[in-house]
Amino acid sequence: MRKLAAWSHDRRRTVLGVWLAAFVVAIGLWVTAAGEFVNNFNLPGTESQRTYDLLQEKFPQQSGDTANVVFAVKDGAVLDAAHRPTIERVVAEIKRSPEVLAVADPFAKGAPVSKDGRITFAQIQFKEPPGDVDPVPVKTMTENVLKLDGQDGVQVALGGDIIHWSTAETGGAGEMIGILVAAIVLFLTLGIIAMGLPLLNALFAMVVSLSLTAVVATRAIDVVDWAPQLAAMIGIGVGIDYALLILNRFRLERGGGRDVREATLIAIDTSGRAVLFAGIVVVIAMLGMMLLGISFLYGPAIAAALSVLATMAGALTLIPALLSKIGGRVKPATQGADTEAGFSARWSGFVARRPAPVAIIALAVLLALAAPALHMRLATSDASTYKSDDTARVAYDLLKEGFGAGFNAPLLLGVELPEPGDTAALDQITEALGKQDGIAQVLPPQLNEAGDTATIIAYPTTTPQDERTDETVRTARSTTLPPVADATGARISIGGTTASNLDFSQTIRDKLPLFIGVVVGLSLLLLAIVFRSLLIPVKAGVFNLLSIAGAFGVVTLIFQDGNFASLFGDATGPIESFLPIMVFAVVFGLSMDYEVFLVSRMHEEWTHTRDAKYAVQHGLAMTGRVVTAAAIIMIAVFGAFAIGNERALAMMGVGFASAIFIDAFIIRLLLLPAVMHLAGPAMWWMPAWLDKRLPHLNIEPPEERATVDEPEREVVYR
Repeated sequence: MRKLAAWSHDRRRTVLGVWLAAFVVAIGLWVTAAGEFVNNFNLPGTESQRTYDLLQEKFPQQSGDTANVVFAVKDGAVLDAAHRPTIERVVAEIKRSPEVLAVADPFAKGAPVSKDGRITFAQIQFKEPPGDVDPVPVKTMTENVLKLDGQDGVQVALGGDIIHWSTAETGGAGEMIGILVAAIVLFLTLGIIAMGLPLLNALFAMVVSLSLTAVVATRAIDVVDWAPQLAAMIGIGVGIDYALLILNRFRLERGGGRDVREATLIAIDTSGRAVLFAGIVVVIAMLGMMLLGISFLYGPAIAAALSVLATMAGALTLIPALLSKIGGRVKPATQGADTEAGFSARWSGFVARRPAPVAIIALAVLLALAAPALHMRLATSDASTYKSDDTARVAYDLLKEGFGAGFNAPLLLGVELPEPGDTAALDQITEALGKQDGIAQVLPPQLNEAGDTATIIAYPTTTPQDERTDETVRTARSTTLPPVADATGARISIGGTTASNLDFSQTIRDKLPLFIGVVVGLSLLLLAIVFRSLLIPVKAGVFNLLSIAGAFGVVTLIFQDGNFASLFGDATGPIESFLPIMVFAVVFGLSMDYEVFLVSRMHEEWTHTRDAKYAVQHGLAMTGRVVTAAAIIMIAVFGAFAIGNERALAMMGVGFASAIFIDAFIIRLLLLPAVMHLAGPAMWWMPAWLDKRLPHLNIEPPEERATVDEPEREVVYR
């Protein structure tokens, strides 16, 4: 690491030139050669996926995405002649969209109308399947249609996922608030000159990594459109944090009297090693999501890993190059690299004197925060969680009012007949479903042209996100339909939003042990190798799981139970099924950052003194301030994504921010040092036979260099 630091410092023009060229090329490629983001959701090997594949193969004309246009009036009948001109203008406007294949005729015989005659709808059939529809013309179509809303007393709304996601507005003031908070914290921590370096590192790394995602990743795999936001959220946070850690050590070394070059080399050779190791752990956690075998998670995993790699590379090369130019103007710390001072030193002393009470209180707080997670329900939220003025939410409410709660949660059955034209099974399926509790209506079967496959739509009595709808699907799959399939020889598959969610949850449950085993196992093995300890990795694993459980508890408390929900759109519902995986991967990786930042300094002191109490107390005193500053920045960046964004992104922002708060302020500043004080030297123990067999990977510079001409350590409390 010292050689890399020396090369980057001494060849400033080369390093800056390479980064500037990469920055310019990345922007050029991003603008001119970026691929398309695709919101495909595939679950190979599941029953719901088999249904969709069957529909695409046997009913190609119906394989495109769908939406609904809903018409309603306050009084009278919606299909009265007085309302016809407006409804026909709306239908004509929809048909003009290049993405639309067909629109049903609301005035056709047998068209659906609510019992009171006030509400009707027409299905919109798109040319492309879900994920392949171009959202730009759909947004234009929606805007044009909504201009006709209210004419002649006809309320018009468009419903469906494609409508919602094409018109959704994300981001805004939240991101600006996050960056502003980060800038303030950097100013207070580093001073006016140095505060720009972490922001510059994050900017360069983000542009390069997001360009790689947009240009390369989108051509290799399907990347969902929210992957860049996740990558930016993580990359900005870790990019600033990594640079902050290195700059903090640089300022401490400068405060100890070292010149710019030597302070830079020491900062990279100590804090830079921690950054390298922490970054590797985060990348392992991100890429670990690919082990789940769920394709729509591949894009976010790769995008986030690229962003962390880019920010790590920037911190280790760009920062020393910049310091060679402006390092002399960076304000040195008021104390040296080994002088304890300020609130961190006093806090560290407080924890050292009272480890048992501190540990008990911290653990009680953690368990209280995690308690709501015990009743967390995972499912896909429906349109009732959208903002009240969202046209997809308006359409959802109107359809629910006019046709029942389950109308927005249709079950799509694909039936492969034993022989072409043998429709006896269809009558039995329709009859069996019609008698099942929880099913409100079963529509007549529709045969394909070959007569070998049919589709049946059944409407439950409950909404898409109602837990009773899940049970309705389970009953149909396990009890109602298997006897019919056995008796007739037909192969029956159930798809639809609820069925897909159940299959997704089962897929995660099946692959979760492998995911956790690989991510946690590799991370803890690396900790054991680096710190030569058995208890350090065990403690880290337990504490990280506690921070994740606490984050789940906070998310459940807000988004499911409704506490403080008014801050995030006031919508309550189940927790998105993919959230635990995302939170686990991201938070486990980032929690390891703080573990490495803090324990590496403690290990440095333990290596020098073999005094366990001093190592923990001094390590916390010297890193507590920078860990706190880094956490505040990360919380601000993550929390910003919870403001003004869609519910799923808001959940991620709150989950990440609360996990970082819990990890940095409750675990790293309270529970971790308290437990390490209670364990004493045993925390650093490793059996001699295991120590000999494990490879050596130093997170501190070699002992012989680190101790040469080292001044006597000084402890000063101010």
